[in-house]
Amino acid sequence: MIVESSVKVRDTQQGTVFEVRVQPRAKRTTILGVLDGRLKIALASPPVDGRANEELREFFAELFSVPRNAIVVLAGGHSRNKRVLISHRQSAQISAAIERVLPGTGVPGAERR
Repeated sequence: MIVESSVKVRDTQQGTVFEVRVQPRAKRTTILGVLDGRLKIALASPPVDGRANEELREFFAELFSVPRNAIVVLAGGHSRNKRVLISHRQSAQISAAIERVLPGTGVPGAERR
């Protein structure tokens, strides 16, 4: 488990942007913590044919209560480090949702099997 202050999020005209570090082929999809200002996520899907990116989009759609098409991987489509855009949400909403489910906060974390 990684515990750090917070994820660096910023508002743009299109929505909120933040960076993610993914760990594909995990036992389950869950938030692991924050590392260097990036949200660290374990993904159950392998990084094959875009399946990990799709899993990330589905996970974030559920976490942030937005449609899947509101989540866009802006950079890092073939990398563990990604820049993600969430449309229809402001940075305060994204930060609050992340803080609620971060490990070590005493609140049950977001996870999927």
